[in-house]
Amino acid sequence: MAVEKKFVQEGLTKALVNEYLSEELERAGYGGMVMNRTPMGTQITVYAEKPGMVIGKGGKLIRKITRDLDRKFRLDNPQIDVQDVGRGDLNSQVVANRLASSLERGWYFRKAGQSVLRRVMESGALGCEIVISGKLTGPRSRTEKFVSGYIKHSGKPAEEIVEKGYSVAVKKLGVIGCQVRIIPPGSKLPDDFQIVPPQAPPKLEETAPAAAPSEIVPAEVKEEAKKSELDQLLEAGAAASESQPQAEPAMEEAPVPLSKPAQTEVEDKPDDKPEGSQESAAAEEAPLTGPEAEALSEQAEAKSDQPEEGA
Repeated sequence: MAVEKKFVQEGLTKALVNEYLSEELERAGYGGMVMNRTPMGTQITVYAEKPGMVIGKGGKLIRKITRDLDRKFRLDNPQIDVQDVGRGDLNSQVVANRLASSLERGWYFRKAGQSVLRRVMESGALGCEIVISGKLTGPRSRTEKFVSGYIKHSGKPAEEIVEKGYSVAVKKLGVIGCQVRIIPPGSKLPDDFQIVPPQAPPKLEETAPAAAPSEIVPAEVKEEAKKSELDQLLEAGAAASESQPQAEPAMEEAPVPLSKPAQTEVEDKPDDKPEGSQESAAAEEAPLTGPEAEALSEQAEAKSDQPEEGA
């Protein structure tokens, strides 16, 4: 058998086993199965809401299922392991079976879909999608969809993260298919991201005091150094302007004092002599000759002539 045909045959066998188990374990709340091949045989893990009903009284039902899997599907030494499904509202196959049974009991499709969707989202699921297809209200088939939260439809996340379940409701007008897709809580979505708050810039005081010449000095440090230099120059100019006006009044306030004896001598000397006597005394003390004597004689003649012209 070719490799391709072998994979196709294994997929078909797995689908038939799943259909058989869903029919046999419908009352036990069948929640899906996982099939793995081991050296000891085929390991089948069955998930159910009621594991006791899967085992049966004294293990009667589980022995019957093991025998049927060996004869009908020709599995190599099948071994069945039963586990609890946990929270049924987060298991897609359990939810699909519940929806199909409610439609078979006569629930209106819109009421059934909305109630199931609400229960799934209240359980903490990140997203849920329910698709109901068939003869819902009339002779013609149609499809109704109920979506809530976030659902991936394509790519690798749709295959690995999203859980799928399918069930069929049989009614008088025909069958109604119920498909459920759920993203369980705690799943890591590929487009999920968080914004990290910015960190505070380091303080200049904590940095090294002297940087090496090879290191690049940031622009902020350069601006602060320029500002400090300008501040120093402004402070020096302000100090010089303050000291300059104080020096000028100091020079004015300190005149040269006259000695008391000189002042008394000046005050004691009487000024009784007229101006003409003073000039004559000065002339007598220092007799002049030559051109200076001529000039003085001319001035004296001019003074003597003035009163006569005024008269």
